[in-house]
Amino acid sequence: LAREGRRKKEEGRRKKEEGRKFPIADSRSPITDRQLLIPDSQFMSFLPHMGAIAAARAIGSTGPVLAPMAACATGIQSIARAVDLIRTGECQQAIAGAVEAPITPLTVAGFNRMGALANTRCYPFDEHREGFVLGEGGALFVLESAQLAKRRGAKIYGRISGFGLTNDATHANAPELGGESAIAAVNQCLKQSNLAAVDIDFIHAHGTATDLNDRHEALLIQKLFNQGVAISSTKGATGHTLGASGALGVAFCLMGIKHQMLPPCTGMNKPGFELDFVRCARATLVRNALCLSFGFGGQNAAIVLSGDR
Repeated sequence: LAREGRRKKEEGRRKKEEGRKFPIADSRSPITDRQLLIPDSQFMSFLPHMGAIAAARAIGSTGPVLAPMAACATGIQSIARAVDLIRTGECQQAIAGAVEAPITPLTVAGFNRMGALANTRCYPFDEHREGFVLGEGGALFVLESAQLAKRRGAKIYGRISGFGLTNDATHANAPELGGESAIAAVNQCLKQSNLAAVDIDFIHAHGTATDLNDRHEALLIQKLFNQGVAISSTKGATGHTLGASGALGVAFCLMGIKHQMLPPCTGMNKPGFELDFVRCARATLVRNALCLSFGFGGQNAAIVLSGDR
């Protein structure tokens, strides 16, 4: 009996101590505002928009903080949302882009289980492509109206002429067989840009080096564009940065326009499709560049970057 009494007493003391550390709300113990405000808690750092919130705090921005999620099309979607904010006058300037660090045991195991990862390396659009290699990175851009940029003497890298966003609404991780929604995104983008397919000088393809994506994307390009348009995927150099890949693609397009030099389709040995792939860095006239992104869940995104007029 004495031992049982001591055990119950110790258990009661332990529960009381745990109650102090982890208070549980009930009708007799309401949660206070102080308990809800936990700015440095580990949980808060996991929220998907915390990077954007940290950036807003760093520069003192009180505008809207958005965190679009569209799988591998997230980068372009983020930039598109920022363009909308500026065009509607809700914001004068915006920081937009995407970053991702997906190389974790869970992510690698998941993609490996799906059979999406390469065994040796990434070979975009190659006849013997194996899948993608995960990469980490990101790209961010300061967006503003041309008038404001010129008035403050900003260094202008290019102009966002238009974008297109659609969704397949068919499969969790495979593209729509006919590619109609992806085609609609590109057509929507060209229409908003007041451009025709023949006006596009360079296409930065999504090019993940998976069998389905590259075949789907190559067919889309063959259907919409002439055989002479230059095409490249840079994932053989950067790896697949997932949600950040579209933002990186936009950066490559802007650098191509600035330097009039196209990045190579790194990793390609033997092209698997009849298209004009950039096999090594190519100096050429680049006025308008199209960047494509396709994400799981059927997310399709296209954006046109043009030289500053």
